[in-house]
Amino acid sequence: MALSCCIGPLAVQGQIDPVARDLVQFGYNMPLEGHPPLSGYAFLYHNQPDFLQTNLTLRLAVAPVYLDAELGIIGLLGEHTDLGIDAAGGGFADSYQEIRRGTFLPQESFFGASGEGGVSLYHLFNPGREIPLNGLVRVLGHFSSFDSNDDTAPGFRTPPDHTTFSVRAGARWGGREPTLFPDLAMELSAWYEGFWRSEDGGYGYESEPRTLRPDAHLFWGEAFLAYTLPESRHRFEISVTTGTSLDADRFSAYRLGGLLPLASEYPLSLPGYFYQEISARQFALLSGSYILPLDARHRWNLDVAAATAVVDYLPGLEQPGDWNTGLGAGLLYKTESSKIMLGYGYGIDAIRSHGRGAQSIGIWMQFDLRAAKGGFFNPGDRGPWRGLKDFFGLFSR
Repeated sequence: MALSCCIGPLAVQGQIDPVARDLVQFGYNMPLEGHPPLSGYAFLYHNQPDFLQTNLTLRLAVAPVYLDAELGIIGLLGEHTDLGIDAAGGGFADSYQEIRRGTFLPQESFFGASGEGGVSLYHLFNPGREIPLNGLVRVLGHFSSFDSNDDTAPGFRTPPDHTTFSVRAGARWGGREPTLFPDLAMELSAWYEGFWRSEDGGYGYESEPRTLRPDAHLFWGEAFLAYTLPESRHRFEISVTTGTSLDADRFSAYRLGGLLPLASEYPLSLPGYFYQEISARQFALLSGSYILPLDARHRWNLDVAAATAVVDYLPGLEQPGDWNTGLGAGLLYKTESSKIMLGYGYGIDAIRSHGRGAQSIGIWMQFDLRAAKGGFFNPGDRGPWRGLKDFFGLFSR
């Protein structure tokens, strides 16, 4: 089994993070039936504005076998245009686990390591407005190296080592902190990402070859809102995410399933399912959650969640039925410096050996080593997000 070291949300944001942070993040999903790969993340997120000098910001995401870093240069190309210099790499990042119709196939799964470097351009389109509109253009070179693991079938050929060049462009109105269950967040975003590979062709079994496509193109967007009522401290969250693609393959398809909220920038979560169980050419996902305090100090909280998706499956990974729905519940304990939640998920439409329905449990933890208060996104400050807070405050009176 392989542990996923996922730090996608920290590597791709619509702006350079302006807040000093030292956060330890941990997440783990364990299904109660079946034998999927071990799925989780564990990393330290360090963000340091005024690094060496006032216009530099250093961001590091450090996992046990992976490192992601960016040096942000504020105002390098104009008062509202920043540049990021990016580097990342490590083991397991490009490992692939084959899951078909709810069955994990270790004999068709393999190890993958990677290294990458590139540059990012960030631009603020509406200076002085309460909710920022940021644009991003990123160019990356990504080298992937593949090898069999202990369970890969002897006759299964892994993909060739290759370099992928990618371009990502998009705009985000609003945003969210790189934290677990932020009190306040709002986002409307639209994105394009294109991939061009230095190698293509077949891999897998000789009798059933698979195709590594020379290029692929993804288009997706999200509408997201999270808000905490000031007096009762009830928190709700709702999101709609949609995506489509051209010439997607197993490495570029959208993958839905599981509940690991910081496993990627846009975690396509379905409670109760295996992590990344479903491979989609295109999809639409609606999800929401509600957190209800159980004590006067708002430390113990009950969380309920639901998600449903309509999916156009990737060819070769189809399964009966276009809809997939999951329900979840959890017990959340939080203080000023930590959040810990134990959760349960039920995948209503997940396919298993006994038919439909699957269960999982999980744990998600965040420790704020700085125990920081305030910052750009704090809904209690007189800052860019105050207007959004005042609007939703009407519903808490």
